[in-house]
Amino acid sequence: MTESDILIVGSGAAGLTAALNLADRFKVTVLAKGKLNEGSTAWAQGGIAAVLEPGDTFDSHIEDTMVAGAGLNDRATVEFVVENAPAAIERLQKLGVPFATEGNMLHLTREGGHSHRRIVHVADATGWAVLDALLKAADAHPNITMVPDQVAIDLATSRHEMRYSGAGHVWGIYAVDRRTGRVVLHRARATILATGGAGRTYQFSTAPKGATGDGIAMAWRAGARVSNMEFMQFHPTCLYNTQVKNFLITEAVRGEGGHLKIPETGHRFMPDLDPRAELAPRDIVARAIDHEIKRLGLDYVHLDISHQPPAFVREHFPNIHEKLLSLGIDMTVQPIPVVPAQHYTCGGVIVDRDGRTDLPGLYAAGEVTQSGLHGANRLASNSLLECFVYGEACANHIAAHWDDLPPPPAIRPWDESRVTDSDEEVVIKQNWTEIRRFMWNYVGIVRTTKRLERAQHRIRMLTDEVNDYYGHFRVTPDLIELRNLLQTAELIVRCALHRKESRGLHYTLDYPETLDDAVDTILIP
Repeated sequence: MTESDILIVGSGAAGLTAALNLADRFKVTVLAKGKLNEGSTAWAQGGIAAVLEPGDTFDSHIEDTMVAGAGLNDRATVEFVVENAPAAIERLQKLGVPFATEGNMLHLTREGGHSHRRIVHVADATGWAVLDALLKAADAHPNITMVPDQVAIDLATSRHEMRYSGAGHVWGIYAVDRRTGRVVLHRARATILATGGAGRTYQFSTAPKGATGDGIAMAWRAGARVSNMEFMQFHPTCLYNTQVKNFLITEAVRGEGGHLKIPETGHRFMPDLDPRAELAPRDIVARAIDHEIKRLGLDYVHLDISHQPPAFVREHFPNIHEKLLSLGIDMTVQPIPVVPAQHYTCGGVIVDRDGRTDLPGLYAAGEVTQSGLHGANRLASNSLLECFVYGEACANHIAAHWDDLPPPPAIRPWDESRVTDSDEEVVIKQNWTEIRRFMWNYVGIVRTTKRLERAQHRIRMLTDEVNDYYGHFRVTPDLIELRNLLQTAELIVRCALHRKESRGLHYTLDYPETLDDAVDTILIP
């Protein structure tokens, strides 16, 4: 067992921001599912949205966020995040993040859905640079203990107290230590979920392999409400290549003038579909590409920035340029083959502006949450921003209300007395593959009620199978992820079936119109 004041599950932007804001006063433990740098933060190419350009305003950034969110955003939350963005950038600069500059000013790029240049970036690898700075700062702090290879199974709650209670208080988590295979109880006075999204629910995704909806599934099983899981963002431009899976071509390529074209004819199709052309919000661009691929029977479309000067392309996108060259594609003279792929989970565990969930002692920040910021579709480069603002918000509330948080009681250790080692690992692999395939085919960019019901039927059958397996065999990282993947898939489908309209990222052929009233989908355990 480990003991700390505050336990943070997740070592990305949200988790480390919270840790650094708490560590001067408290003992903080940060758990990573694998290596400390393996989460989604490191994969973020584009940047962080903030109002820094002369002529840009908070109102403009708020309006762009609300428009992208198709009326479902919580305006007070949007204002809170947008107005705290410049300060978040300033803190990152103090940590040593080497943001790109132009003269003595930060270089700002523009992305789809933004009315101004407001994306702060480190070339095309912002996530890596930010995570590196955060990890170095956390590693140097004597009050922060970072523990890799901890695969969270479930939250330790009042139900796990030596004297059973139905109070629903969260006292930490049970996790499998990958190095020993044993289950460890990590106990704390306050717990912050910063576990990221559920991208690996889908066959094609830009998310890292650990993005299996763990925090969402654990919070749901513990009794927290979950909201808006139908809003899965599909990034319009993932590289189409048989050798390389999940390589994202950042939004900024379109922001700096890239055109989407039909491979056979070279026809630029986005101006036919939206006056904003390639700079339309992601849901519109992803649906347009999906439509052209299906209409013409294509494997991909082309993203072409070769009309820009080669030096300009290499300077702005050095990592993408280098990666593509290694695959035989020179983006300075050739178009890039691209397809949409799942990219971001807009729904999640409901939190308030202090990052509090429904459960006492449990906070959450980042992609695991539904804070009201993104609504029905996330605006580009608002995701890292949310991590910084909400990581700090969680920390501030815990610090201000520390005396109200009771010390943890005695918690029962994990019981493995009635299980054995599995002799059927193939079951896990088969079910994992099946879930991701039917979610892509039935619960993807364009949906129908019949497809969603088919997915729901398969989920019910698999749930019985996986629950039986979970009850009889010792937990392993693969089994934990499968269980969470299946739970998350069930929540996505339930939310999608509940919404009898098309709005933002949820587009269904059976209800193509958008209703006048924008209402969150809220699931209660």
